[in-house]
Amino acid sequence: MSDKIGVPLPVATRRQNPRRRLHPIALWTLAACLTFVASSAYLSSASSDGRARATHVPWNAQDILARCATLSMVPGPPADFHARDVSDRYEEGIPSTLIKNATIWTGRENGTEILFGDVLLEKGLVKGVGYVPRTLTEGLKELTVVDAEGAWVTPGLIDFHSHIGIYSLPTLRGTFNLNSHKGPILPWLRSIDAFDTHDDSIQLAIAGGVTSIQILPGSANAIAGQAFMLKLRTTSEHSPSSMIIEPPYSLNGTVVDPFAPPRWRHLKQAAGENIDAYGTRMDSHWAYRQAYDEARQLKTAQDAYCANAQAGLWDRVMGDFPEDFRWEALVDVLRGRVKVSQHIYEAVDIDAIVRLSNEFQFRVDSFHHAAEAYLVPELLNKTWGGTPAIALFADNYRYKRESYRGSVHAPRILSDNGFPVIMKTDHPAENGRFLLYEAQQAYYYGLPAPLALASLTTTPARAAGLDHRIGFLHEGADADVVLWDSHPLLIGATPVRVWIDGAPQAVGPERGVVVGRGKEAPEWRELPDVPDWRKERKKVLEYEGLPPLKVENVAGRVVFANVSEVMVSGEEGIQKTFSGATEGNGIVVVEDGKLVCAGIARTCSSFAPYDHARMVDLRGGALAPALIAFGSPLGLEEISYESSTGDGPLYNAFVKDVPVIIGDTGGIVQAADGLQFQTRNALLAHRYGITVGTSYSHTLFASDVISGLSTTFRTGAPHALADGAIIQRVSALHYSVRRPPALDLTQSGNSAPSVSTRIAVLRRLLLEGDEGSKSATVMWFGRAADGRVPLVLDVGSADAMAVLLELKKEVEEKRGTTIRMVFTGAAEAHILAKEIGEAHVGVILTPSRPKPETWDDRRLLPGPPLSNETAITTLLANNVLLGIGTPDAAFAHQIRFDLAWAAADAGGRLSPDQALELASVNLERLLGIDRALDGQRDIVAYEGGGPLDLSSKVVGVVSIGRGVVDIL
Repeated sequence: MSDKIGVPLPVATRRQNPRRRLHPIALWTLAACLTFVASSAYLSSASSDGRARATHVPWNAQDILARCATLSMVPGPPADFHARDVSDRYEEGIPSTLIKNATIWTGRENGTEILFGDVLLEKGLVKGVGYVPRTLTEGLKELTVVDAEGAWVTPGLIDFHSHIGIYSLPTLRGTFNLNSHKGPILPWLRSIDAFDTHDDSIQLAIAGGVTSIQILPGSANAIAGQAFMLKLRTTSEHSPSSMIIEPPYSLNGTVVDPFAPPRWRHLKQAAGENIDAYGTRMDSHWAYRQAYDEARQLKTAQDAYCANAQAGLWDRVMGDFPEDFRWEALVDVLRGRVKVSQHIYEAVDIDAIVRLSNEFQFRVDSFHHAAEAYLVPELLNKTWGGTPAIALFADNYRYKRESYRGSVHAPRILSDNGFPVIMKTDHPAENGRFLLYEAQQAYYYGLPAPLALASLTTTPARAAGLDHRIGFLHEGADADVVLWDSHPLLIGATPVRVWIDGAPQAVGPERGVVVGRGKEAPEWRELPDVPDWRKERKKVLEYEGLPPLKVENVAGRVVFANVSEVMVSGEEGIQKTFSGATEGNGIVVVEDGKLVCAGIARTCSSFAPYDHARMVDLRGGALAPALIAFGSPLGLEEISYESSTGDGPLYNAFVKDVPVIIGDTGGIVQAADGLQFQTRNALLAHRYGITVGTSYSHTLFASDVISGLSTTFRTGAPHALADGAIIQRVSALHYSVRRPPALDLTQSGNSAPSVSTRIAVLRRLLLEGDEGSKSATVMWFGRAADGRVPLVLDVGSADAMAVLLELKKEVEEKRGTTIRMVFTGAAEAHILAKEIGEAHVGVILTPSRPKPETWDDRRLLPGPPLSNETAITTLLANNVLLGIGTPDAAFAHQIRFDLAWAAADAGGRLSPDQALELASVNLERLLGIDRALDGQRDIVAYEGGGPLDLSSKVVGVVSIGRGVVDIL
């Protein structure tokens, strides 16, 4: 893929003094000052009685006038910025790179410009795009040539809302620097003061093609502090400050640089529920007004001071320039020199911030999260100073009340209303490595492809005031570039190479990893088709974010036409029973919920004519087994952050005694007793083809040890008494062997039990478990020890897994039984893949694409471009019965895309059928629900493609047990 010319040298020290020229305003001002001061130390002025008197000119008049002149200067690059031939971020020793034969998305022409050609990176800059004449490369002593072979090249991705470095992973007590508890108004705080350069998330983000991030303070304060735009490249200085893209001149002192226009500063504000520690919404907005009034008064004093100085009224210029470190950032906001990022969700808060911006006349450049922004476009347009950008999640809603009305269709709706759309992760709320997935989902739900790519590049660059440097590929831009193994909007797209400031990062070939294996077919480089969502967008607006989720139940005969393939579950897994790809358009006939014929038209001719049948055109789509959601409280809660909508917390017998009235020292519970049907998360899962859920009781941030007994139910059932609503009342016994969390928000001190304590109790319960015991805890652990119910152990650490494997062997030898042990979570399971397989222990990776959230998860296997293997390929290669799950009920409907990622990352070693098994038949076997589902498995109809394709969406669910087809 590459041909290196010359030997790269070690990275040298960063250039500290870039060449600057005087800004025209500053140049004029200084010249005037010099003339003025040189002429005389005194000026003549008229007193109130008309007599002339002398006015003393202060010795620092030149400095005063220069500083005052800068107050009216607009931030931006120097006039000669684009004439630079070397980046101020360039470090000696970084070789030049020529990327040849690339398909180049430049970001220009509103994201529509695509070139085929070369990209030259030299001295930290893009020196050529498209056609690169030989004269530009002939004189280069060191040149690395990379043949892209037609692959896509884009600017480096920008995560405009991230907490990498200040919420450093793995989470430890000293790495959580997200929020201050010192009050609601803290504009003087700076996120760079807490940035951890050793955050494990940094390298993972680079592996996702992310080259720049905005590091925002948290959202627990109304004005949380100053944010910074950083490059993720480690510099030779190894300091946080050296990672700042354009450090404000006032960062390390108060002296303003008169030789250049000011650089943009950045500020984080927040409104809504997150500030409730300091009172209500009314309290928060009073705090805003009070703070901005302080800033306005200071600004007025500064303006008056400068007006007198510039008018030569030196007798009125008393003392030093008025300033206050507490409010100087807000004064700059009022002067239009700060890019404000506003955390916000609901219309009520959007309205309040819009009013605030107009009262104090400052621009809010971007609204973040903004779950209800798409519902109030006219309100947003009233923001002082112009249309703000909207920074969104693609599909992360319903986890708290504020986000409940959020919609996957928001990016398209906002774009249609003229708003710049930015996709972001809010890492670690979502995995910062998969920023690109946010754009892929937004594209899937209708955001045009150019805008989807722009949402991670050009749009955040403009919102940050850094589009002269980043977000585009044009001559003179910073050399932040990503070479992809497939079209960037295809699920599974992975960087082959990443350059930041022209420096190659340690991904792909740089670390001996093969990227793009299994993606050789031409379709991997083509923009994928996506479904038509116009009807859904209309309903979302009609019902203000909460459209009804009822489906039409159709009995009798339903005929699916234009079917490309049919897959069904069997004893050997998922098997393809029909493919119309080579035989012509397929027909599938369903009678009272049962498939009675699948084939080409003449095969099912005995069922024609279809005059009284419900016809559904799949447009080349497929029928496939329904999927299973495992690992979350799906069906046990409506809103995860609202405890009043869920089953409630469990009693933790390790912390305090369980109430006597329960009659069981362990306080073991059955999740089936707390099931809620018709929650929005469950109904959405059903509409996305996840028709079965296995859930158990566990609460957000909790350190529960005995999580009780999970249950398996149908996500679309109306209530618990409906036929087939509860598939299996008890599916597994759940127990946690995780290390006590560093940030346990539900308990204090050292109350959470140690790993060794948890294992000691588990050993006793398994060895002494008794089917006949009156204690529910002793009885169920006895059943688990005898293999009558699966024992699902939540564990991340490979060290703890090793002990559990020994424990399994010990208990089985003493009791003469076989334990059906399953590890879930299991981020480090790949380390013991061989031993786990030999012990016949199952694994459910939850989530399937982990991040090093805790110490127990830190040794994850990242997959390409950081490793050739993934946890999935490693475990499957060692004959481990493997499934995947999701820990968040709000993400349950995304499982089919998790499977698409698994297949793409496997490099051709995981077929679509095998990928589907990870969330269907494998989970059935692991949890023992295969017998309960026998003959009652739902089948999902996808329009426009297969279950793993971006081109498809679910249009029907065939329910054999209920004898109907659900038409969406």
